[in-house]
Amino acid sequence: MDSFSDSTYIGRRQHLVENLSGEPILLIGNQDAPVNFRDNPYPFRQDSTFLYFIGLDLPGLAALYDPDPGSWWVFGNDVTIEQAVWTGPRPTLMELCQAVGIRQVANPGQLCERIQAIKSSGRQIHFLPTYRAEQTLILAKLLQIAPEMVEAAASVRLIKAVVAQRSIKSPQEIGQIEAALQVSARMHEAARGLTRPGLYERQVVCQIEAIARSEGLSLAFPTIFSVRGEILHNPYYDNLMQPGQMVVHDSGVESRLHYASDITRTIPVSGRFTDRQREIYRIVLATQQQAIAAIRPGVEFRTIHRLACRSLLAGLKDLGLVRGDIDEAVEAGAHTLFFQCGLGHMLGLDVHDMEALGEDYVGYTDQIRRNPAFGWRSLRLARALEAGFVLTVEPGIYFIDQLIDRFKAEGRFASFIDYQKIQAYRGMGGIRIEDDVLVTPEGCRVLGPPIPKHIDDIEC
Repeated sequence: MDSFSDSTYIGRRQHLVENLSGEPILLIGNQDAPVNFRDNPYPFRQDSTFLYFIGLDLPGLAALYDPDPGSWWVFGNDVTIEQAVWTGPRPTLMELCQAVGIRQVANPGQLCERIQAIKSSGRQIHFLPTYRAEQTLILAKLLQIAPEMVEAAASVRLIKAVVAQRSIKSPQEIGQIEAALQVSARMHEAARGLTRPGLYERQVVCQIEAIARSEGLSLAFPTIFSVRGEILHNPYYDNLMQPGQMVVHDSGVESRLHYASDITRTIPVSGRFTDRQREIYRIVLATQQQAIAAIRPGVEFRTIHRLACRSLLAGLKDLGLVRGDIDEAVEAGAHTLFFQCGLGHMLGLDVHDMEALGEDYVGYTDQIRRNPAFGWRSLRLARALEAGFVLTVEPGIYFIDQLIDRFKAEGRFASFIDYQKIQAYRGMGGIRIEDDVLVTPEGCRVLGPPIPKHIDDIEC
């Protein structure tokens, strides 16, 4: 089983315990999830926080820090002989736990006894919010509370402690992300060479995903590869690619230790952009370059997002699609006709790192609150950046027919947007450019090998 050294996991757990003042901590791993019957499960994916602190990539486990002995316990079952017949042998749970620095192992039935002993002493048990029904039911049974009470009972102190710890990536973690990016680079290179008129999107997708599979790696999220680039997270590949179209290719893989990459490039199907496509592409690329240049510790990411919104509108103003004062247009939200999402998100063991713990804990603070307005509320990361953060930077321009029609009918942003001139750009789809960026003490570094994004490097 792939893992970091035992000292890495021991150090992580010790830091977490110190931040929780030595109070009880319960971490629930994921279970196998059946597709249509128990023995036909989906590919297993361990809970990311369980992976981070415990390092065991197996279903059906739980971990408990019990202050009385002052030690971590893992609860699970060894493989039975009958299971080994079907799935093969594996090391004992004790052997696996020793590799990650844990010496106490027990069967799942004993977890309930320990939980009740801790509860009877009047101590709070800290646990994280759930995102799977089986986790909720397990916690409800262990804690003897109704399932609908589990979410409210999750520990905010533990959430904040985990977010603070996982947000800062170690050199080992950065190495894992860059290993994933090496494979991403090959996938994007293959996509550029394969994309051409007359093929269905799925014919390219199957070949680029095979690159990840050939390395024994899983996808970090369902691949986006579509001529309908204005659909931000389009999971379908049924379109026949035609001359004059563009494909938005957004994909990522997980490294051996499940750290994600997330890269987007926009490809002209015919090998060359049309004049209008080239104009919009240059605006998006210039915006991304400006945003990356602004990244450094202490800068609030919402400030960089606003800078990107301003850059996009300024470029569109040069084309005559936008008019008036650019700062006033951004303040009014006129950019949301073209750019409806946030500029980026944290990246790590999850492609949207730690999102299961709550976006407002990951990307915001008690002082920096989410703006509820359309477009602004989709900004996943707003807080001040710190050295060690890894995040995506992914501006885009999207021409969404339904949104154009609605905003025009409602007269929204009429003083800033020339809806008549926008008509010529309808049907273009969308353009997005995304890279993964490490915040360094001096500024930032784009991670991974260079993946072509300049027009001269993309066109053929």
